[in-house]
Amino acid sequence: MRIPCVDAGLISPLVQLLNSKDQEVLLQTGRALGNICYDSHEGRSAVDQAGGAQIVIDHLRSLCSITDPANEKLLTVFCGMLMNYSNENDSLQAQLINMGVIPTLVKLLGIHCQNAALTEMCLVAFGNLAELESSKEQFAGTNIAEELVKLFKKQIEHDKREMIFEVLAPLAENDAIKLQLVEAGLVECLLEIVQQKVDSDKEDDIAELKTASDLMVLLLLGDESMQKLFEGGKGNVFQRVLSWIPSSNHQLQLAGALAIANFARNDGNCIHMVDHGIVEKLMDLLDRHVEDGNVTVQHAALSALRNLAIPVVNKAKMLSAGVTEAVLKFLKSEMPPVQFKLLGTLRMLIDAQAEAAEQLGKNVKLVERLVEWCEAKDHAGVMGESNRLLSALIRHSKSKDVIKTIVQSGGIKHLVTMATSEHVIMQNEALVALALIAALELGTAEKDLESAKLVQILHRLLEDERSAPEIKYNSMVLICALMGSESLHKEVQDLAFLDVVSKLRSHENKSVAQQASLTEQRLTVES
Repeated sequence: MRIPCVDAGLISPLVQLLNSKDQEVLLQTGRALGNICYDSHEGRSAVDQAGGAQIVIDHLRSLCSITDPANEKLLTVFCGMLMNYSNENDSLQAQLINMGVIPTLVKLLGIHCQNAALTEMCLVAFGNLAELESSKEQFAGTNIAEELVKLFKKQIEHDKREMIFEVLAPLAENDAIKLQLVEAGLVECLLEIVQQKVDSDKEDDIAELKTASDLMVLLLLGDESMQKLFEGGKGNVFQRVLSWIPSSNHQLQLAGALAIANFARNDGNCIHMVDHGIVEKLMDLLDRHVEDGNVTVQHAALSALRNLAIPVVNKAKMLSAGVTEAVLKFLKSEMPPVQFKLLGTLRMLIDAQAEAAEQLGKNVKLVERLVEWCEAKDHAGVMGESNRLLSALIRHSKSKDVIKTIVQSGGIKHLVTMATSEHVIMQNEALVALALIAALELGTAEKDLESAKLVQILHRLLEDERSAPEIKYNSMVLICALMGSESLHKEVQDLAFLDVVSKLRSHENKSVAQQASLTEQRLTVES
């Protein structure tokens, strides 16, 4: 029936009827247009061209404050018509946002929150509009957070709360709204739900516990909202979240560990948490998930430990607490997300910690696993982190034994490949590690460096105008270090490095220019 209505030219006269002063005419017209728009591109397009949406929004605005039942019925129909008009259509939803529908609907919700049908319509509309990024700023400029939290507190039924959750989740992706939700008291509501549902085995309760704890973690992703809830580590919310970690409920363990990872986003919080025994709690949690453990919990706990290990003062404390041993238990994991976080945690822990780097670098099982993961082409993150950890073991330990272990495990070729990475930081880390290998154990690594075509790669890096100054600098330092090997020295001579290096003497970067002069002298003397 919808397309014939459009073809018959009925839409424009119907939209004209929206200017009527008769409430019954408005009600029936709103219903008719809602039906015509339902799942019909032609219907929506005709209503759009006739300007129907703007008239309906103007009505909502002018009738918003009238609370008699007949008016509320009309408001409900108009909201339904706009939903049918814009449902699953981003451009029409964006049009409604530009027409100012969001502040109008928020005001509507605040005034008519006792009317179940109208409230439901508003929530569905919010759920649709909140998915659009352009809506977030408009929502942030209203008191939506306050209204939703007020409404949430009144709800007893699971279905009603679920509807509100569906609006809260996309809205809470916006940092300004996160803070508004925290200030409106949403966190207390969520903590209460967790407390009520934690021991239930009903499907609805388990689902609600997950939604509430997930939303809690999402609120902590905003810097301001997170810091407000941390309250110097003394906050009630922070303490409650801590109590989730030793829980026997996997969902709470997961949310607790993710929350700690989110709280651990600045040095002050990290230092406070390490000093107050969080590391031990996380290690206990990991211990419970070593054999056939929950992968998401493993991943979350490792994420938290990695973040906590970033401040320099925490590294030694975490090493002496036995974090490396706890983390290494997951070396046999076949799950890339766990592998990725395990590698990141170890890399953070050994940063400028020579003894720990040496201890790990001599661990043959670890180094062999790293070399294996350096070939994980399906998992770029794991491959990148494995390379970076291999390099870090050498750079921070400066140990001959570590270099020997890496050579024997076949790691050299991966460090050479890493020098060609598209990421400057990784190229640099590889070149510094290779320079240490050349300075400390050139004889041991010589054959591997040759077969990995290191000299040719260095020639390319120096020739390439796109190479960053630090890459050119470290490549020349490495060339000088390789001169101690007869076979590599010959390769350097064969490739006419002098030409490339002499051009770099006039490089705009002073360090590069100076190193070019030194390298040129060295090449000339050794030729």
